[in-house]
Amino acid sequence: MTQQQLSGYVPTPPAARMENHGSAMVKIAMQSGQDVFARTGSMVAYEGFVQYEPNPPAVRQMASQWLTGEGAPLMKCSGDGLLYLADYGADVVCINLNGDALSVNGTNLLAFDAHLQWGVQRVKGMAKFAGQGLFNVGISGTGWVALTSRGTPVVVDCGRGEDETYVDPDALVAWSTHLKMKGKRSFKASSMIGRGSGEAYQLGFSGQGFVVVQPSEDSTDRLRARG
Repeated sequence: MTQQQLSGYVPTPPAARMENHGSAMVKIAMQSGQDVFARTGSMVAYEGFVQYEPNPPAVRQMASQWLTGEGAPLMKCSGDGLLYLADYGADVVCINLNGDALSVNGTNLLAFDAHLQWGVQRVKGMAKFAGQGLFNVGISGTGWVALTSRGTPVVVDCGRGEDETYVDPDALVAWSTHLKMKGKRSFKASSMIGRGSGEAYQLGFSGQGFVVVQPSEDSTDRLRARG
């Protein structure tokens, strides 16, 4: 085996703060004073000088709302160099927010700029359809966010037509928070859509914004309040 045979896997010079290296890895251009929050355990490699702080104070403030079994699942990364993150081969999607706001399923959140505003938010209107409350991470401001998807996702632009966009909650990764959202039951389709409750339910989105949907129903627990 020669180095030339591996040349196609060599990373290219950074063109953005966060960008993909292949479909299942994010490359982050780290600079002093521009910290990143990342999922604990997601670092696969780095170049330069990068430090890690598990369970930083900003995360501990949210810990009472975060159910993980082992504390808050974020670490703070700081320093200068290139940082590579991944999550068990899941596809990675990099989004550059420009004064926008996202609601992200906690299990799909890989990394985000530490200067962004964020917090744990209750997803309104889900309890009566899913039989339980749902808590996501709300992120807003100007900066980068990296999400994971179990397979290549579809990003649906909800502002392209008059029709609403309906999504299985178990396949939902993230959405623009200013979209209008409502729940819908579908009894006749209960054997084909949805899981667990015996009744099918979907979330309907409308307005200007987008929804990120993965091609796999996530059966793991989402971010929920304790108790």
